[in-house]
Amino acid sequence: MLPRSARLRRSQDVSGTVRRGARAGRPLLVVHLDLGDPAAGPLEADAGRPRDLAPEHPSRPGPGPRAAFVVGRGVGGSVVRHRVARRLRHLVAPRLAALPEGSRLVVRALPPAATASSAALAADLDSALEAARRRGTRSRQPAAAAAGTPS
Repeated sequence: MLPRSARLRRSQDVSGTVRRGARAGRPLLVVHLDLGDPAAGPLEADAGRPRDLAPEHPSRPGPGPRAAFVVGRGVGGSVVRHRVARRLRHLVAPRLAALPEGSRLVVRALPPAATASSAALAADLDSALEAARRRGTRSRQPAAAAAGTPS
């Protein structure tokens, strides 16, 4: 299970990640990955949080990567949605360590995820994460480097 400090819990964090993050879709799921900018400081949504809390306080997330899951009603009923979310949390937990500090990940399950095997979900997740990392890294490069001009 993902520890509380590794979860995106605020809707502003999730929507910001979906808006700014690199998107990679697969048949079973869609991944939005925002690699963040460590020099930029805290998330916009964290701007109003009290700064006098100790860093290890449970309500204050650490600098590590964080994840959220979106499993809509199109996937199935309540029991099916929760089962898919549990399976995705289980698959994402060990993969978070490979993401850079400050990264934010949103995994959205698509309706076929309800009947997919865990192996198929893992394969789609790995493929989508790799594609999103490539896109995210490419979009963060300076314009001169992306154009191929030497600096």
